[in-house]
This record gives sequence, C-alpha cells and structure tokens, in this order.
Amino acid sequence: MGNSSQPPPGAAMDWTIAQDWGSYSAAEHEMWDRLFARQTEMLPARVVPAFMEGLYVLRMTKPGIPDFDELNERLTRATGWQVVAVPGLVPDEMFFEHLANRRFVAGRFIRTPEQLDYLQEPDIFHDVFGHVPLLVHPVFADYMQAYGEGGLRAASLGMIEALARLYWYTVEFGLIRDGGDLKLYGAGIVSSYGESVFALDDPSPHRIAFDLQRVMRTCYRIDDYQQNYFVIDSFEDLLRQTRDADFGPIYECLRGHEPIDVGVLLPTDNVIHTGTQAYAKSTLKTPSAHWLR
Repeated sequence: MGNSSQPPPGAAMDWTIAQDWGSYSAAEHEMWDRLFARQTEMLPARVVPAFMEGLYVLRMTKPGIPDFDELNERLTRATGWQVVAVPGLVPDEMFFEHLANRRFVAGRFIRTPEQLDYLQEPDIFHDVFGHVPLLVHPVFADYMQAYGEGGLRAASLGMIEALARLYWYTVEFGLIRDGGDLKLYGAGIVSSYGESVFALDDPSPHRIAFDLQRVMRTCYRIDDYQQNYFVIDSFEDLLRQTRDADFGPIYECLRGHEPIDVGVLLPTDNVIHTGTQAYAKSTLKTPSAHWLR
C-alpha cells in the first residue's frame, strides 16, 4: 500500500498500467525461472497443499514470467479474480477498492541478480508467485475480497493501521495447521527462500494461535524475518472470524489499548511454540525482503 493520491504518468486513474509482457528480456524471464525453480523445489513439503494446487491450475509451471492475459483466463474461470499491473505501491483506498472487486494488484518489474534475496519493494515474483496461487482457492479468494471491503470501511474510520496488521500476519506471513503439522501460506514467506525455512524450522520466532484482536494490536517487522507468526486452523475459520465479526466495536476496543510490541507474549495467548527470540537479538542478521502489500 502507498499514500500518494495521484497516479504516476502513464497509469490510469485506478493506478493500473499495461503489463507489456512482450517487453520482458530473456534475462528477466530467466530470473523468474531461477526463483520459481528454487521455491518449488523446497516448498511442497512446507506449503499448504492449496498453494501447489493453485500453481497447477494456473499453469504457472510454464517457463518465463506469466502473461497476465493468459493467467487471468484461468484465474477468472476459477474464482472470478484477475491480476492487474500497477507501477508500484498504490494508495490504501485504491488497494482496498481493487481487492473488493476481485482485482489483485501486482508490480510488473522483476528483481535483478543483485537483489535475489532482498528488495526495497515487491516485484512480480512476490506478487504473482507469492499471492496468486491461493486466489484459486474459493474460501481464500472470498477472504481477500472481504478484506478489501473491510479496508474501505477501516479507511473511513481511521483504522487502516490496525487492519494492515491483519493483512500482514495472514496474507503476507500467515501459518496454517495441516493435520498435525504447521504449513506456510503467507505470500511474504512462500516467495522468500530464507523465510520459508525460518518460519517453520527456526526456534527463534513465537508461533501463536490466531486471535483477531490480538493480531490487530500486534506490531510487526518490515525489514527482517518475523518475530511472531500467527497460526490459523483453516481458511474457512479465518473467513468466518473476519467476515462475521462486527468491526465497529472491535475498532473502539482497539482505540482503548496500546499496540503490542513485536516479540511480546501475553498471558492470554494460545502459544504453539515459545520462541527463543535469539535471531532478533542477534547483531548478525541477514535482511529479508518484506513489504506491506
């Protein structure tokens, strides 16, 4: 999300631009293939099965950067969603407007070899590989639309920051139960080689059962691996908790409480794993690419 109110030159009033797929160079397609191969080799045992199913339905195993026109034919057929290209981070309300109308905004540029593991803003690999496969899942697709609708209301009430935390800890950095295991589903994790391992295997972060108000009060890291991960039971439960909630009273309650610092555990938390926080305390940390998208 961004804050500028006027679209940049060349963008429509809704901030969309043409993907211009034909302008990608061979090197850019090769970068996509390199990133895709690296993630799909290590993800199958770690990611929620619906993610891998989405890759298959959308035929994203085809070499090269996906052509949005081809991608959207399959995605729209599956759940009514489509991907639209934008020049960068878009204003909050425009972001919510797109989600509410089943449009997912994606940057069209791809990282360079020097940016393999760290970017200042999300690229097409994060946006499309990380986010789009789960839009094939009907319940998750409904959650994303409901989030956009809720975002429009939050904007009118001055509560975007609280709702942004919900997006961060679900859509970007969420974990999910899968039988007796924890699996990845957040796009910020599944598009990051390092965090795909860290989120599940490292003893450092806390892993806490999802609680709506707790999540909406919890600060987060934008420049490194997360200190907390919140675990949902299922996409159905996530949709139920958010779509059925009356956010008016929740926002009033949140206004009466200070945000919770990242890494803090509360006595009321349902803690799945108490982290050591050793990574966060270390002075020798490798930055990870995180953004609010």
